[in-house]
This record gives sequence, structure tokens and C-alpha cells, in this order.
Amino acid sequence: MKILVVDDKHTLSELLAQFLGQKHHVITKSNGLEALQWLQQGDIPDLIISDLEMPELDGYELITKVRSSGYFSDIPIIVLSCRDSSADRIKCLKLGANDYMVKPFNPEELSIRIDNILESNTAT
Repeated sequence: MKILVVDDKHTLSELLAQFLGQKHHVITKSNGLEALQWLQQGDIPDLIISDLEMPELDGYELITKVRSSGYFSDIPIIVLSCRDSSADRIKCLKLGANDYMVKPFNPEELSIRIDNILESNTAT
């Protein structure tokens, strides 16, 4: 499975790539604009993990653009953010995110959530 990690914090992206790379092929991009350009080149991941606060194109805009695109609209999205407010969670879920986790996070929990989303996607 191919996972796209979008976060402007290079250390976190590398940590996720290392951990998730044990089971998945991980691609990292440093902001929503880079991620969108990568997607538009025809690269389709099985799942996107995105931060909210990023330069150029933030996580909210990325979710909106992915969901409004007919081609990418089915890609599951997990938001990984330090924002812990209910309002942020609700906004992301309304925009179409499949899940929302708060940093700092337990990598094992993230891995289980990824597996659950990917399994439910392949079952449909």
C-alpha cells in the first residue's frame, strides 16, 4: 500500500516514513501544494496523512481540493494535528477527512487506524 504523508515538519515526516515504511511504501511532501502537484502527476496513494498547519496550502485546503476532485475524491485522509479542539475535528470531518488524531500520537494506534481504513476501503 502507498501512503502519502504531508507535513512541513521534516522530522515528523521522516519518523512516519520510517515507522510506516515497515509495512507500506511511504511518500512525503512538505505542504499541501506539493502533495496536490504530486497527485496531479498521476500518483495515487492508498491513503493520505496530513497535518493542518502548513505553508502554501494547509490541510483544510488539501482535504477540500482532494474531495472536490473526481479523480482523488475516494482517497482516505487521516489528519494528524497538534490542534486538539472539537471545532477543528468537526471541520475536518465535515470537509471529508476519514479520521483525526492529535499530536503527539502513538504510532501503533496510527498504524491500526490506517489498517482499519484500508481494510474497509478494500471491502467495499
